[in-house]
Amino acid sequence: MASIAHRVGIKAPVAQVYAALSSIDGLRGWWTKSTSGTSKPGQVIDFQFLQADGEILGAMGMEVLNLEPDKQVHWRCVSGPADWIDTEIVFDLSVEDPYTIVLFHHDHWREQNESMAHCSMKWATFLLSLKNLVESGKGKPSPDDVKIDNWN
Repeated sequence: MASIAHRVGIKAPVAQVYAALSSIDGLRGWWTKSTSGTSKPGQVIDFQFLQADGEILGAMGMEVLNLEPDKQVHWRCVSGPADWIDTEIVFDLSVEDPYTIVLFHHDHWREQNESMAHCSMKWATFLLSLKNLVESGKGKPSPDDVKIDNWN
């Protein structure tokens, strides 16, 4: 099984980073504006990725497996693209002053392929969006995200 991993430092208190990762409003601020559901263990958060004109590019549902305040957010994909189903997404948080470190991994990909490569790059752009949201108050969530190729 293959994994995507990224590490980013955010100059902000860990509680602010955790809030951006664990709340519906926080997720709307950096990943996709079209986020709904309940961010509680055992519940599902739904994400839609739209073009500027509102056309749906993709959608997925993430079951919340674990929320450990200021330490970890952990999801499992329960709906969406076939290669995402049963993958797990983990945001581990630690503090190395003056940064909150986000160690991100998207695990259990069945194979390393072109889709995974695209998703790795998109995760990198979205993690920078998270950094910008928490540090400056302005992220770049979908549909205003950085476009990297003809798939988005």
